[in-house]
Amino acid sequence: MKRHVALIVETSTGYGRRVLAGIVRFMRMHDEWSVFLEQRDLMKKPPSWLATWKGDGIISRATTPALVEAVTATGVPLVELTDRRQDPLLPQIRSDDAAIGRMGAEHLLERGFERFGFCGFRGEAWSERRQEAFVEAVRQAGRTCDVYESHWHGPGARAWDEEQKRLSTWIGSFPRPVGIMACNDIRGLHVLEACSQKGLAVPEEVAVVGVDNDELLCRVSAPPLSSVIPNAEAVGYQAAELLSRLMDGGASTVEPQLVAPLGVATRQSTDVVAIDDAEIAAALHYIRQHACRGLRVEEVTRAVGISRSTLERQLRKYLGRTPQQEIRNVQIKKVRELLATTELPAEQIAPLCGFEHPEYMHVVFKRVTGMTPGGFRRQVRGEEVRK
Repeated sequence: MKRHVALIVETSTGYGRRVLAGIVRFMRMHDEWSVFLEQRDLMKKPPSWLATWKGDGIISRATTPALVEAVTATGVPLVELTDRRQDPLLPQIRSDDAAIGRMGAEHLLERGFERFGFCGFRGEAWSERRQEAFVEAVRQAGRTCDVYESHWHGPGARAWDEEQKRLSTWIGSFPRPVGIMACNDIRGLHVLEACSQKGLAVPEEVAVVGVDNDELLCRVSAPPLSSVIPNAEAVGYQAAELLSRLMDGGASTVEPQLVAPLGVATRQSTDVVAIDDAEIAAALHYIRQHACRGLRVEEVTRAVGISRSTLERQLRKYLGRTPQQEIRNVQIKKVRELLATTELPAEQIAPLCGFEHPEYMHVVFKRVTGMTPGGFRRQVRGEEVRK
């Protein structure tokens, strides 16, 4: 007999739609569910049908206390996906915001930035978790970070023109170049607009990375916005997996299950190397442009006009890696991205990432990541047993 499941997940964001895609994938692979999905956005009031609904389970991205209360009152098994707060009484799965913050910091640190900022939303738990991890990662690298926060919604939110004026003043106060992480892609667009108002060049003076990899938002911005990619599909898949277990009478921990991000989609807003050594900056740019065509260190030295010993010494100084390690680093990041975001088999991914033989890609990938390409793909999709 089919189970009746309600999905209270916003369809107005790319993140929400990818969560739904993960739920659908689980349904196709495991369970026959009859699903009710209401078109909704993040701040919508509790649906009126919820009080009298007779079903078997709910997956909810409830973002208001009223909706949490209404969903809980139904008495059916519930998996909560909200990241705005942490309710210890509800089984919860969400993106690992601390890992997202660290990944944004790593992305900007790799580009050689010495000065950093974080632009977030006050009172939003997911933004504050990302901010805390970003600031700590920058601190551990021996740098400092300035923070700008303001309210996103509610009575504390400023008018658009006033908010942008304050944000422009904050960005203009930095010595440049500076790397800024925005708590999400919407905030990233705010930062880019403030840079435009201030006449600051992106990415040469201000590099900006957002979160969510919302393709529409990232590509409509000027310039296109780099963005950390949360594994929203795995959040949805694991939520469906957990709900299925709860509907079978299984138990669940009250500790939230955290899903790690996939990587960073690099676009023009961070396509820069902020190193004051012009030759090394050029070498790094060349490596990132050409690593996935089977690049050799000798080609880098010829293209930039620098000796191998100088390149080795300076890359160790700035990045703590050899030129060959940096080439491999770029290649493996591309492999991870294609494994996570496409259905391409390893045989097709290998040549796209600079590996002549898939078997060698397999060896290098396992040495760097500690797992096979197939194991990585299953893990990011939520299809393996987790801790």
